[in-house]
Amino acid sequence: MDDQKRAELVVARMYDNDPFSVWLGIERVEVRPGACVLRMTVREEMLNGFTIAHGGITYSLADSCLAFASNSHGIQAVSVETSISHTKPVKEGDVLTATSEEKSLTRGTGMYYITVTNQRNESVAHFKGTVYRTGKPWEV
Repeated sequence: MDDQKRAELVVARMYDNDPFSVWLGIERVEVRPGACVLRMTVREEMLNGFTIAHGGITYSLADSCLAFASNSHGIQAVSVETSISHTKPVKEGDVLTATSEEKSLTRGTGMYYITVTNQRNESVAHFKGTVYRTGKPWEV
């Protein structure tokens, strides 16, 4: 099986067994080995008391992007450290896109940067994630 097909199958399997990403309404725009692009629309029930998106919404989108990108090589990976900076408020109806960038990949770890933008291509959050690569292959 080629690397691209493996990436698509792994991410499809992960997504199909991820009710939270499904609840968020995440759309898989692009998947390739070590990378992915995800999109979602912010709904009313995702807002906080300031009528802006709860920070956990952008965090969750970026975290799903990290999970899919880091597992797309076909080796099971789990996050060990993550952080996020929120740079602009997110409102109901905003369409968010998370784009991953693989910064480092070794046999045991991977490091990824994820940028979250809105429909105006404005950065609304920057996320960094480090994963531990278990060495266990995905069965797809």
